[in-house]
Amino acid sequence: MSEPFVFDSRSAEYKTPFGAVPCGQFVTFRCRPLLKEDFTHCSLIFFHEFSGRTQEVEMACLGPEGERLCFSAAVAAPPEPELSWYHFRLWRDDGTGCFLDKTGYRSDTQFDSWQLTTYRPTHTPEWFGSGVTYHIFPDRFRRLSVPKADGLVGNRWVHEQWDDMPQWQPDPDGEIRNRDFFGGSLAGITSKLDDLARLGVTTLYLCPIFESASNHRYNTADYTHIDPMLGTEKDFDILCRQARERGIHILLDGVFNHTGSQSIYFNADGYYPSEGAAQSQDSPYYDWYSFHPWPQDYDSWWGIHTLPAVREECPSYVDYIIDHPDSIVRRWVRLGASGWRLDVADELPDWFIAKIRTALEETDPEGILIGEVWEDGSNKIAYSQRRRYLLGSECHGLMNYPFRTALLAYLQGGGAEDFQNAMETIRENYPPAAFYSAMNFLGTHDTPRILTVLGADHVPETREARAAFRLSPDQRAKGVALVRLAALILFTFPGSPTIFYGDEAGMEGFEDPFNRGTYPWGHEDRELLGHFARLGTLRRSRSALQKGTLSWIAANGPLLAFAREGADGRLVTVVNADRAEQRLSLPWSGDTATDLLTGQEFFPEAGVLTLCIPPRGGFLLG
Repeated sequence: MSEPFVFDSRSAEYKTPFGAVPCGQFVTFRCRPLLKEDFTHCSLIFFHEFSGRTQEVEMACLGPEGERLCFSAAVAAPPEPELSWYHFRLWRDDGTGCFLDKTGYRSDTQFDSWQLTTYRPTHTPEWFGSGVTYHIFPDRFRRLSVPKADGLVGNRWVHEQWDDMPQWQPDPDGEIRNRDFFGGSLAGITSKLDDLARLGVTTLYLCPIFESASNHRYNTADYTHIDPMLGTEKDFDILCRQARERGIHILLDGVFNHTGSQSIYFNADGYYPSEGAAQSQDSPYYDWYSFHPWPQDYDSWWGIHTLPAVREECPSYVDYIIDHPDSIVRRWVRLGASGWRLDVADELPDWFIAKIRTALEETDPEGILIGEVWEDGSNKIAYSQRRRYLLGSECHGLMNYPFRTALLAYLQGGGAEDFQNAMETIRENYPPAAFYSAMNFLGTHDTPRILTVLGADHVPETREARAAFRLSPDQRAKGVALVRLAALILFTFPGSPTIFYGDEAGMEGFEDPFNRGTYPWGHEDRELLGHFARLGTLRRSRSALQKGTLSWIAANGPLLAFAREGADGRLVTVVNADRAEQRLSLPWSGDTATDLLTGQEFFPEAGVLTLCIPPRGGFLLG
């Protein structure tokens, strides 16, 4: 049978401290079966996955507590980073008994165990998680002039009109090669730094900026050079310096699992004068790739022929990317970057990521390393291997796709309790510094635009229909209302709120490349932009929102309320995702409550604040 009050891993009555723990930390567990069950003994059974060790600890019987019998044990967490799974065994003096796991009492051994993450405490820079991140697809953000494509790697062409639709139809060979460019540049980004600062931005995360044959630049051609369409190394220096003057850091995209086939390293089309791996087995880059046989067949990322996969274990590759005093990781940090976001972190070995972090911290002790992981990164299995992204030696934080997934489900009609449970799972499993350093977002260059997701009533079946799709006025009104709620939660939740360029301006679009249109300068949704700016200003000015504790007040159907509390006070986020007005009463200690977004005042009675929350409305109360 299921008995939820026998043990609750998220309650201080049953387990302290909460969540993940440092190596060697003592953890106190309490198990409280009903007296009528007649259990006389209880033990904790751990399976420590990385060491392969099983541990059983008999718990002391503390005696009755009302109708329950309390067992307790203080157990030292493993001395090294570990992923542990635990359940309980309860038995009587006559030997009869059962097990207890997350599903309740059971007699078999197919356990759904609780997770205990043990990590090594290491320094995590606070500037990233406490601040606001702005995610830019560089070709599409801002251009100052129409560039020329002549003589550059790849068969590129440039749109004359900034507001053209990105090319989405296959070429005569049936492939989409992403060779259409709009000419966004580093200088264009620099020209808009004041606008970004007014949004409260403290980090600019740039999709790849290195020389590449494609507009997305994830098929790197030369890690040592800025793509000529984006500018020069001097332009990068100016961007970094002027951003720092405004309190803004630059986060680069590190694409280290694969290169482009049209690169100085592979050189499949012979663009570069030196010999690449596809041209000669004597090339210094030949050992970077796995051929079978050379040169026609080789390992590539997800079988995409233009993205030949590198052998991360190749010593010369490790030296080039990480170890050498002028390695790629070190060089661009010295030139002004404040860290790296690791593309497809699942494809990179644990040791490789750990070496990147070491090189980063040796170059800049305040540098940040964020990994692209789409699931719960504390227990992720990738290629049949349990990963160690957050245990103290690899990433400081991860892209928080679970946040986006849970938030969209809630705003599209799901229960707020499911959002709370999903976020409590992450909070319980992640080391605290990693939870507060998560990159939270509503959309990225790999997802449909948030306004389209929340506004559209359906997803058109054909790619042609999705290319032509635009929200109707009613759909757009619905989408904007829900985006405003999504942004309210995003900016007030622990982790760095991350804006995908143009979401604050009301951009639409389904999947790539429809989500990668150009920023609509002069045609922004000014009201939506103002909403994001107000939230950004609050985030940048209130320490409670930056690093305050999180507590849940309400999570029931369409109603969600949570509090952040820090040195400058307590702020409460209240959201109603329903199409009808909702009422909510919550304890309130002050004489008044003010919605920091509108200035509206509310007056509690006898310590209780009763709110009428309009349809698809919300407050940030302080």
